[in-house]
Amino acid sequence: MKESILDVLLYLFEHYIANDADLVRDRDSLQNGLLEAGFSPAEIHKAFDWLDGLAERRHGPAAPRAGGPTRIFFGPELDKLDVDCRGFLMFLEQQGILDANQRELVLDRAMALDQDELDLDDLKWVVLMVLFNQPGSEAAYAWMETQMFEDDGDLVH
Repeated sequence: MKESILDVLLYLFEHYIANDADLVRDRDSLQNGLLEAGFSPAEIHKAFDWLDGLAERRHGPAAPRAGGPTRIFFGPELDKLDVDCRGFLMFLEQQGILDANQRELVLDRAMALDQDELDLDDLKWVVLMVLFNQPGSEAAYAWMETQMFEDDGDLVH
């Protein structure tokens, strides 16, 4: 089975984290569940490292974006994130779904994935996981979740 950190994270998020955040504290149980699901120990370890990186950069409620500077993507970011991904991040920030700190956290976590390129659906999952982890971002998380799971799947922007 070809798996990536994102596969493990998505499995965790869909089966454990979104349903019961208290389970996240019991890593042994999570690890056993992931092993039983067929994930390799190496990928499980990388996924937990990714989650630790997310937890280390947790901050309070989003500050409003008051016409701040435009984020310029460069080098590896351009290689990993296509135009749709970069445009989506700008859209989220312009709409107040992400603040500048959260955008940078999304970029940090996207770059930490072991994939050469991310598509828009992968990036949306990263955004959802970041918002889930940010205190005071419940409304933004709910909006993002609605966008991801609507029947027609079209993003309104």
